[in-house]
Amino acid sequence: MHPMLKPALRRAWRDRQTVQFGITPAQAVVVSPVDPATGHFLELLDGTQGLPILYERARALNMGPGQVDELVQRLAAAGVVDDPTAGGATADALRNRAGTLERLRPDLASLSLIHPEPGAAAGRLAARRAMRVQVRGAGRVGATVAALLAGAGVGQVDVLDGGVVRPDDVTPGGLPERSVGERRSTAARHLVRQAAPGGPPRQGRHPDTGPPAFSLIVVAPREGLDVYAPNTADAEDWVRAGIPHLYTGVVETTGVVGPLVLPGGTGCAGCLSLARTERDPGWPRLLAQWRSGRQRTAVPACDLALATAVAGLAAGHALAFLDGDLPASAGSRWEASLPQLDWRSQPVGPHRDCFCGAVGNTRGEQVSGASGPQDTMAG
Repeated sequence: MHPMLKPALRRAWRDRQTVQFGITPAQAVVVSPVDPATGHFLELLDGTQGLPILYERARALNMGPGQVDELVQRLAAAGVVDDPTAGGATADALRNRAGTLERLRPDLASLSLIHPEPGAAAGRLAARRAMRVQVRGAGRVGATVAALLAGAGVGQVDVLDGGVVRPDDVTPGGLPERSVGERRSTAARHLVRQAAPGGPPRQGRHPDTGPPAFSLIVVAPREGLDVYAPNTADAEDWVRAGIPHLYTGVVETTGVVGPLVLPGGTGCAGCLSLARTERDPGWPRLLAQWRSGRQRTAVPACDLALATAVAGLAAGHALAFLDGDLPASAGSRWEASLPQLDWRSQPVGPHRDCFCGAVGNTRGEQVSGASGPQDTMAG
């Protein structure tokens, strides 16, 4: 092990014997009592030295190997210490791609706070390169989501959309102006390649199994109605195939993120449709009219700042799921409307009559964590 105090955690002394790592309540850890020798030893934990060398240097501070081991173990348990050599073979392969790692260092630092075990952050960041995500839609939201996922290290991001890029598809974080007139699928592939740090990795393919399965589908249709009232036929196919999928987009002046559907575990588009029809029996008739060709608007509303915020939140929820966590969009839809932009959550529970069979499954339940600084004794 090469212990390293996590660079993402700022350090400050509360008093002569108490040091705090981290600023916000979500990350703050208080360590005490810290005597002068321990304080000096903390400066040695920079990840460049293994434990045998640290034992030698600790002797000059009158600290024995047992004290060093106990201190490092307690700091690691508190989430303060990382190991830049840990994470396994995939993490080592990522470290060998110097240019890629330099681009992803801020992401690595963030993951080190979310997944505190030494080496866990590098392992998760490396695992992203083996994942395949499909983004359905290359408009203001979908193209930006695809670029963000590729830029965050997801190895293969496929974008599915038809038609050609129009001037109103162009966004600062998505399709560029030079892509106007190109096929959307072609322009989106170029965008993803440019966003990927170090270029996308070469994808493995087994002769019998074909390309890797999708880890996630992000449904980001350019037509906002299709995210507000998702297509249940597509949802049924994905649920039966066991593919997790996340809905996101903008309809009129409302941004939508969720639900993240875990097949057989959380409410799906079918559940959403059935519940809405129960609350409003006239909903199917309204929906049929809105979906008719005569009702489609020539220029759907899609505020640029709102679309960018929605894409960022959707990408964050997608990455949390890919990294093994359960984001708040699992079994829930998050919405924000202009001009207040007050994000609010609406549960999307399993429906007893839905094909998905998620009724009675508690997979989408979450447990909230503590909100204050964590205290740990490391004297």
